[in-house]
Amino acid sequence: MVQILDSTLREGEQTPGVYFSPRTKLSIAQLLDRVGVDIIEAGNPAVSPEIATSVKRIAHSGLNAKIGVHSLCRIDHVQKALDCEIDFLGVFFSVSQQRLERDYQISLQAAIDRIVEVILYARAQKPDLLIRYTPEDTVRSSIGNVIEAASAAVQAGSNIISIADTTGYATPFQADRSYFYYVKTLKEELAKRQMYPKIEVHCHNDRGLALANALDAYRAGADIIDVTVMGLGERTGIVDLAELLVNLMNTDRTESRWKLNYLKDLYELVSEHSHISISPHSPVVGKNAFAHHAGVHVKAISQDEELYQSLNPELFGCKSNLVLGMQSGRTAVELALKQIGRQNLAANSTLIGYILKEIKEVAKRGTPINIEKELPLIVSQCMDSQMIT
Repeated sequence: MVQILDSTLREGEQTPGVYFSPRTKLSIAQLLDRVGVDIIEAGNPAVSPEIATSVKRIAHSGLNAKIGVHSLCRIDHVQKALDCEIDFLGVFFSVSQQRLERDYQISLQAAIDRIVEVILYARAQKPDLLIRYTPEDTVRSSIGNVIEAASAAVQAGSNIISIADTTGYATPFQADRSYFYYVKTLKEELAKRQMYPKIEVHCHNDRGLALANALDAYRAGADIIDVTVMGLGERTGIVDLAELLVNLMNTDRTESRWKLNYLKDLYELVSEHSHISISPHSPVVGKNAFAHHAGVHVKAISQDEELYQSLNPELFGCKSNLVLGMQSGRTAVELALKQIGRQNLAANSTLIGYILKEIKEVAKRGTPINIEKELPLIVSQCMDSQMIT
């Protein structure tokens, strides 16, 4: 059964211009917990005292989810994380040859020694701590380097190895750059050494493939998938929480453990405090997710919503709705009249024609037509012009 790690409070806050106050972070964490995510990555305590205080507050808030933090592979940073009394610690250190030579200027063995030292320290301080080691930029690293570093990390006490596509380089369409390859290979090579850590994946969206890569990893047996609300994160962000859940809810046969009806409130909260609007086309949470506009669509769903809808909006605390505009037909007008309590007018074919014509004229101006507000005015104008009472 795959687990979900939400990093809205850490990776999400790396989105340019995004800041969540400690109070907002707690509210977000509470809603994430209600949705049913397994792990909440609450921040990096070494970044600021405010983040450390916020993480500790969330860790003591009685949530069901495990509360985790992200940390550089340094003992002083790890200690700051441990001081927050968290359940989950993630440390990262790249073992790509390019990074070792150009940035760290150390050998692979020296890098492994450092990784082992830090994990041993964390394990000694808190024996029941969940520890994740991430070979940053995993997908562009030598698979040999990754296996050696991961093996040493597990031997030192790491429970989880994360395959991080830090630059969004991975693609399901090229075998040696695919998450399927990396997950399968890492699992198999570690198993040969009698090592069975959980495999986590962290997929960036630089090529628009974060969700596809996450599902590719899931197909290969990944145990944990990282997400954020609205796909927030560094550059183009990572996997969107709602999009992943809606794709896993039937495949994983665990629909009941996720309370999808809380997604709307969660997304509205994050949108408000990140000052980033939810795209109207966002699956599940966008305002158009269950909206129907074209005449043939509206006519069909008036008989059976499944004819043009594969998701049940009630699962997400939503309802299907119709939209009036250039693509509308007579059925849409009739249904909209019923919606505003004017069903007595639906049988007047002539009036329906006038209303539809006016709707299309208004739509040409690029003006959204609110059924509750604008339609009554349009109806009144048409009735006055035709002297209908």
